[in-house]
Amino acid sequence: MIGNISAVVLAKNNEATIKKTLEALREFEEVIVYDNGSTDKTMDIAKEFSNVTLIEGAFKGFGWTKNKAASYAKNEWILIVDSDEVVDKELREVLATKQLDANTVYILNSRAFYKEREVKHCGWNNQKIKRLYNKSVTRYNDNDVHEDIITDGLKTEVLQGNMEHYSYQSIEQFVTKANTYSTLFAKNNAGKKSSSPAKAFFNGAYSFIKTYFFKQGFRDGYIGLVIAYSHMVTNFYKYIKLYELNKELKGK
Repeated sequence: MIGNISAVVLAKNNEATIKKTLEALREFEEVIVYDNGSTDKTMDIAKEFSNVTLIEGAFKGFGWTKNKAASYAKNEWILIVDSDEVVDKELREVLATKQLDANTVYILNSRAFYKEREVKHCGWNNQKIKRLYNKSVTRYNDNDVHEDIITDGLKTEVLQGNMEHYSYQSIEQFVTKANTYSTLFAKNNAGKKSSSPAKAFFNGAYSFIKTYFFKQGFRDGYIGLVIAYSHMVTNFYKYIKLYELNKELKGK
């Protein structure tokens, strides 16, 4: 059993993926599932696991919410796992034996999937993500989106093994997440960053070109096209929503 690390999982309406997530965390003595308003069977599934502590709480942006969820963990070491991710066997073995350094933030390799199909291009595969840290030393920043573990004055180290990310189970989820993430970005940056319709257009267009051509999304077939288009839409709405919010702030 892994007793010195608490796995912390944010969840909302993830009944399609959370069972696989929690099955892979059975070796952890403590798993915190922080649910922010599920209306499906997510919480019922979480209750099936004896090592899970289920917390119901508010969502106030990803940075704040991850810190809040981590505050319920008994261990100082926190492994953040999304409710659509699976810690693979190699990574579990590393976590069970690794001598952790409190002044190091550990980075994991991410393998991305659409349904059960691995996405090998689009910039999705083999991303390096900070996910394991000592909460007595550092925490997540307070960004609503694009949150990150603060590493000022700390070391980083990449661990062997993978986090398998099953982020999308349908095309509809791309649409929903594009709307959610663009709204959070706009609210987080209103009054801080400038924007314009032209900036929204060109950011969206460049996102498509970069994902589909430069990052060879076309090699992933139709799902590569979906991902590239989703990146375009998300970036367009991020900056057009920001433009609108900035206009509203100036009008007050």
